[in-house]
Amino acid sequence: MRFDPFSLSLTRPLGTANGPIESREGFLVRVSANDDGEQVTGLGEATPLPGWTESLADCRAALERGDPDATTPAARHGYSLARADAEARETDVRLCARLAAEHGVGPSADAVPVNATVGDDTPTETADAVREMVESGFDVVKIKVGAREPEADRARLRAARDAAPDAELRADANGAWGRETAAEMLDAAAELDYAYVEQPLPADDLTGLAELRGCGVGVAVDETLASHAVAAVLDADAADVLVLKPMALGGPDRTLDAAQTARDAGVEAIVTTTIDGVVARLGALHVAAAIPDVPACGLATGSLLADDLAPDPAPIREGAMSVPDGPGLAGDALQALSHPGDS
Repeated sequence: MRFDPFSLSLTRPLGTANGPIESREGFLVRVSANDDGEQVTGLGEATPLPGWTESLADCRAALERGDPDATTPAARHGYSLARADAEARETDVRLCARLAAEHGVGPSADAVPVNATVGDDTPTETADAVREMVESGFDVVKIKVGAREPEADRARLRAARDAAPDAELRADANGAWGRETAAEMLDAAAELDYAYVEQPLPADDLTGLAELRGCGVGVAVDETLASHAVAAVLDADAADVLVLKPMALGGPDRTLDAAQTARDAGVEAIVTTTIDGVVARLGALHVAAAIPDVPACGLATGSLLADDLAPDPAPIREGAMSVPDGPGLAGDALQALSHPGDS
């Protein structure tokens, strides 16, 4: 295994509960396998995110030791993705096909539907942004809420629905509300035919999340999975939808395991990125493509980066991302990254 550091700037700072993110720092990971005597290199990406994974220093240390595990999920993601890419390239199959076969979930998909995301703004600007996303081909749009007073957010939810009467709409509160406010907002979302509200309560409130289910709109958990195992969330009946981040879960294999566990329990699973570079975004795309009939996923995040590790071989068209042709992650599209001198 070899790894090299990188830093990718965002187009503009992204505000989070842990402070603004202005860039994404991580490591491009390479793992080699032999194909009839010739070396095949697989690519992975380890890009820690504060509040979700280990620190950058701990990620580097785990990669240096060569023993990334559950305590260092970003490092494990980088290694496991690179190994899976190498094995898929060695056997001349797309990574999603190999993942689907390994997990016994049938044929993988050739494309994955993705959602657009609209950030906090006025009702009029929210409506304009939603309308623009739908006109550009997106069938599913997620509205960020929770930064304003509930009444203002209710107006934004209604404006979004008026702008896109036939689209699937989702809302994401990022844990901003208390139980009473969350219940009121879920009722409002249900009246407007939203598909679900993501993280309506703080991450640790499993009991409150469970009590919100059945309010007429689905409850999705995201941040909760940073502090609770999938099994604990399912045991608490705390979600209708799990939002799975391969970087935070420790790799494509663990993400598919989590998706299968959720679906066996009657809970939907979608895949999202953590504002990753192109290698990890492609990894998340392949994971999503290996989940049968996966709903629209949060993979449309490349535009948040001002620069990237390489050109993206899976552009978004008509609200979907097509899985690249060729073995592994993207055939020969990322060939330059396979050579240490080119990174």
